[in-house]
This record gives sequence, C-alpha cells and structure tokens, in this order.
Amino acid sequence: MKSLLSILICTILLSSCAFQSIHRSKNISYLMAEDGFPEKQLNVFAPKKAKDLPVLIFIHGGSWNKGRKEIYDFMGTRFARREVVTVIIDYPLAPEYKIPAMEKASVMAVKWVYENIAKYGGDPNKMYVSGHSAGGHLAALAAIKNEPYEELGFSNPLKGAILNDPAGLDWYWFLTERKEKYNAEDNYDAFTDNPAVWKDYSPIYYLTGNEVPLLILEGEKTYPGIRLTVDRFRKAADEKGTNLDYSFYEKKKHIPMITQYFWTWSKGYKDVMGFMGVRESEK
Repeated sequence: MKSLLSILICTILLSSCAFQSIHRSKNISYLMAEDGFPEKQLNVFAPKKAKDLPVLIFIHGGSWNKGRKEIYDFMGTRFARREVVTVIIDYPLAPEYKIPAMEKASVMAVKWVYENIAKYGGDPNKMYVSGHSAGGHLAALAAIKNEPYEELGFSNPLKGAILNDPAGLDWYWFLTERKEKYNAEDNYDAFTDNPAVWKDYSPIYYLTGNEVPLLILEGEKTYPGIRLTVDRFRKAADEKGTNLDYSFYEKKKHIPMITQYFWTWSKGYKDVMGFMGVRESEK
C-alpha cells in the first residue's frame, strides 16, 4: 500500500512538473576541429511542441580559462519553462586558446543557432545573446563587432544582448592603467601581453550608436575591474547614443549575479524577460 501511494504521489508530481515538458538536446557540435580550432558543442533547451519562440544564447564565465556549459543546465531548463528556447555553449579556453579564438567561436555559435534553431522551435528572427563575467565580454563582442560576421560572409542576426556583470568591456584601459593595483596580468593567458590585442577585443571601442539594444546587469559588490570598466562603457554608450539599459543589484556579489537564476523569483528573470519582451511567467 505504501509503495502504491508513493507511486501515485510521484505520478501526480511528475504530471504537474514543468521539467517533464522540456526537451534537451545536448552536445551538438557547432565548431569543428579545423584551422587551429577545437571541436566545441552546445546544448539546446526548448519546451516540447515549441514553435517560433524567442531564443537566448548564453556564454558562460570563468575568467576566459575555465567553465563548461553543463554547469548552466539549470538556466536552460528554467528559461525554457518560460517559453524561451535557450542555447548554452562551450568555447575554447585559455591558456591553450586566446581571445580571437573565443570571439570566433561565439560568432560561429550565433551563426549555427540562426541556421538551425527553427528545428528546435526557436525563431531565428528573435535571437538574443547573454553571458556572465567573461561570457558577458564575449557576448558584447558578438553583439557589437561587425568584422567577425563579415569574415563569415554573414550578417549579425541578434536583436539584443544581456551582459550580466560583464568583465573586459574596456580591458585595454584596465590592463594599461590598473594592472599593478588589481593583478590584471592574471588575464594575460587569454589576452596576451600585447596592448594591440587588448584594444582589438575591448567592446567599448566598437560602439557607434547603431548597435542592437544592450542591457547591463551589475552587482553592487562586484569586482573592481568589472565595476570600473562597466562605468566607462556606460559613459561611452551614452556619448554615442547607444540603446543601453542598466539594472543595478544592491548588495549582490559577482557569483550570485549568476546563481540567482536557481530561484524562479529572482530579479534576473524579470530583467531578462522584460528586455526580450517576453511575459515573465513560468509554466
């Protein structure tokens, strides 16, 4: 009797559980091992029977030298439960690979999603990119720089970018002016010791006022390098006339800016869904 009761309870819970309605497609290769690049994969999370839903591409953080897509399965599931087809990618990491390879991988992921996401119920005309920390930096490059797309003979299809406590928005200034105070040389494994590379891969220098809309989420107690470069980026965006929204998170540290997505009621969901123009609700 007890066993039967347990089965009934589990059945009821599972039938009402949103996790049952999510389709997860994992380890799909979007970057092939050629021309000096390693093979890299992405995971797609979508509601079953999804059709023409908005799409969110997420790039993980980890100081450009660590992290993996599987850590963020919870985000893929929770956003999919909100009717957003979510793609979480891996990308080449330092020290074996440098910033140019990471940028190329990010743009290749955007291209793959644009060409394939309809198969998973996503609308390629409603694509947004996001990232936390180092991933926020790569998301900014993917949203702002045109050159990587031009090299692929492809137009940037993104409709916006959500930068969650992003690092590296003006790494040229930071690595030049603040490297001794904040141990900025720790980032040489990804950015090299070449100032020309620092500038080429700092999103701030590509602002023109014609970018897709941007949203920056910043924690009050984040790292100094992020706080200082976000401030410089916001001022430059204002001068250029860039469409930039900003959301400040009181008392929030850097890591909790991403772990907040464990909780369905977090401010992060409200901000992201509002920016994407999607009704904020979880089924």
